[in-house]
Amino acid sequence: MTALGVVFRPQFPPERLREVARAADEAGLEELWLWEDCFLESGIASAAAALAWTQRLRVGVGLLPVPLRNVALTAMEAATLHRMFPGRFVLGVGHGVQDWMAQVGARADSPMTLLREHLAALRALLRGERVTTDGRYVKLDGVALDWPPAEAPPVLAGASGPRSLRLSGEAADGTILDASVTPDGVRRARRLIDEGRREGGRTGHHTVVGYLHAATGPDAVARLKAELERWDDASTLELRAAGNADAIAEAVQRLADAGADTVVLQPTADEPDLEGFVRFIAEEVRPLVPQDASSGRGEVSGS
Repeated sequence: MTALGVVFRPQFPPERLREVARAADEAGLEELWLWEDCFLESGIASAAAALAWTQRLRVGVGLLPVPLRNVALTAMEAATLHRMFPGRFVLGVGHGVQDWMAQVGARADSPMTLLREHLAALRALLRGERVTTDGRYVKLDGVALDWPPAEAPPVLAGASGPRSLRLSGEAADGTILDASVTPDGVRRARRLIDEGRREGGRTGHHTVVGYLHAATGPDAVARLKAELERWDDASTLELRAAGNADAIAEAVQRLADAGADTVVLQPTADEPDLEGFVRFIAEEVRPLVPQDASSGRGEVSGS
């Protein structure tokens, strides 16, 4: 099935998260996503709070920048959330913004090597394995979690360029694409991910999460145009989601048809009613997006 979500952007103050998460949960929205952007809000702290405030909402972090985090800490935090809220937490990791990593003295000379090592160790730790590794960046000596998840959870990776997309296919369980990716970009990403999966001998379904700029209301087109200019996104408005429920559902379906399993609606920075936005997506857009249970969409396989 095609899952729908909304991202609570860290440009919104953290004290607003409670009401937005509760509105999403009450309206039946499937997923709420969070970002760990420097130097705004913590992904793990926000995810823990959102999970505690809700009953069935899935909460994704897309993504944690691996240069900021020792892999053992990432595994400990992820395992804790998976055990406390089974089936409701989705973890994504990635390179991070290199300028931000440089600001905190954490920039890696080879982000690809770091991400590969981090993914391998993180997935092994979450499987309950005892890990010893002496990589370029990741070094563990007989480390194992005392409280691993009951079942090995999927780990997603943020990716954009060809090398990162192939790496995600090879070493991660799913891929997160940013809002600049068009339907054609999703198709290209799928091909590159599949190349990596073949190289790594991976089987099972590999979930692709795609973000989509979205705005509704009488000033939707103007706000979305300004948002794309802020992101320096040259995409046409026709490839984004502006307008009523039908228009947004059509934009969602274009990404789904291209290969996105989960589409996360990304509101504009000046969205005047976040709670209303998540209710609108859950109650008016969701019924217009077909759910094909036979496609395997909305599920992540760790195989």
